[in-house]
Amino acid sequence: MASGAVSSIFSERSIRRARLGSGLVMFAFAFLHFSNHALGLISVSAAEDGRRFFTALWRNPVGTLALYGAIFTHIALVLRSIYIRRSLVMPKGELAQIILGLAIPILLIDHVIGTRVVHALYGYRDNYETIMRTLWINAPGNGLRQVVALVFVWFHGCIGLHYWLRYRNWYTDIAASLLVVAILVPVLAILGFIEMGRTIAEPAYEGIADSSRYESNLNSRYMKDPEAIAEVRMIRTGLYGSFAGALFLVVAARTHRRWRERVDQITVHYQGGEVVRVPRGFTVLEASRLGGIPHYSVCGGKGQCSTCRVQVLSNLEALPAPDRMEQSTLKRINAAPDVRLACQLRPTQDVTVVPLLLRATETALPANTQETTPGREREIAVLFCDIRDFTALTEDRLPFDIVFLLNRYFALVGNAVEKAGGRVDKFIGDGAMALFGIGTSPEEACRQALTAAASIARDIEKLSEELSDELSMPLRIAIGIHTGPAVVGTLGFGRARSTTAIGDMVNVASRLEAAAKEFEVALVVSEPVAALAGADMGGIESREISVRGRALPLKVYVIPRDKAIELLEGQT
Repeated sequence: MASGAVSSIFSERSIRRARLGSGLVMFAFAFLHFSNHALGLISVSAAEDGRRFFTALWRNPVGTLALYGAIFTHIALVLRSIYIRRSLVMPKGELAQIILGLAIPILLIDHVIGTRVVHALYGYRDNYETIMRTLWINAPGNGLRQVVALVFVWFHGCIGLHYWLRYRNWYTDIAASLLVVAILVPVLAILGFIEMGRTIAEPAYEGIADSSRYESNLNSRYMKDPEAIAEVRMIRTGLYGSFAGALFLVVAARTHRRWRERVDQITVHYQGGEVVRVPRGFTVLEASRLGGIPHYSVCGGKGQCSTCRVQVLSNLEALPAPDRMEQSTLKRINAAPDVRLACQLRPTQDVTVVPLLLRATETALPANTQETTPGREREIAVLFCDIRDFTALTEDRLPFDIVFLLNRYFALVGNAVEKAGGRVDKFIGDGAMALFGIGTSPEEACRQALTAAASIARDIEKLSEELSDELSMPLRIAIGIHTGPAVVGTLGFGRARSTTAIGDMVNVASRLEAAAKEFEVALVVSEPVAALAGADMGGIESREISVRGRALPLKVYVIPRDKAIELLEGQT
């Protein structure tokens, strides 16, 4: 029981949460600290007033414990993550985050000593006036160093925050606003620093409140006592030495492990014929990166997505069993028994795999195109529509007449979808597919889809009346709407790319459109759509239909054309 609790505490999931939590504490500290600097654009006094709130928050016992606990925890876990990486070949974003993170302690140790340490040991008052005189007038090189540190700290934190939030459906809605904040905070902090330095450097500057404050700091023990100066120098050497020693230990441990593993290697075979030899203990994803084999991993190899998944073609029984996190991800996507996550699978014997999401290299793509993206899972609504008896309508018409009719039909469908807030995915023959909810909530997506369907039903009737003299029979529409989770991403090749949705719910929506033809009605809506939209289905006929691939029948609402148009009025 106790061993299970200990293993849970030190599990990979718990360690990642500790790293995330410590990073968020430090990010909050940096945000408030830089915001305090920005007050220098108003005046030095305003920055000092803000500093009183800042120090009250972070220099009490609880705030100090939280901050320094977060710092040491984060550094320790980052060094651990560098050690456990079997390969240092990684995407540029991850590499930039690691380099920035390792540079931050080197840039900030002096600043921490000059504020926190000497304040605690010698009563040195690290107010803005004293700090700005030191960094702007006495040692401008150190001031420039602090500006560089500010930029490194902020963008290291922003990269980590982006990696954490990028899978949330709501993140894309606020990403632009967050980007503005991410740019403004360091810019305003640096401008505040510069403005305070220029103000204090003016001969007419008389100080914040007490003109003797700076002189009293100059006469403090920290500045005058040789023993104090030597003690601070020893602390500085100890901190730099400890950090350098920790880095050296990580490098030495990696080197020793690499030397030991040279004689204990396995071979990863790929379906395309590529072969990569790696030490036992490497993940399949690390093998792909080491061998230069394109391999998707949207989450950066943290097991939080399934884009790196592979199908195992050999030695499946000899592989280590998936841990709880990998099992959870595989279960969520209903993966087959021979599918594993490449970022979590550490083969102990030779293995043959095939990546299930193939990543095209940039050089293989035509000019002026962008790489295909694996997409994100979203709760969306999908609308399929089709003209009933289209073949009979057009069998005795000229091709150009058919093109004219289709263009009129496509225009009214496109206008209805876009006005409702949706997106036309594709036109196939006389059929159309539209997506709703890419940037909104599932409830709003269903309301938009119903509004678009009602508009299409109304406008197709108008078009039928307009062309009644030229048509052998009235135009009739068949629409199916369903909602659920789907993977939304950019698919295709070259210039033939578009944002589309893939998933079981798309197939269900197509089946509902076919059911509308079978029932001779304009619209068939699944019960989840009606429930999420809050639509009043009183008096609307409901049925249960079987859908291929589903064990249980699906309840749907069968809506004639007149009722569909009434639905538009109810929605508006």
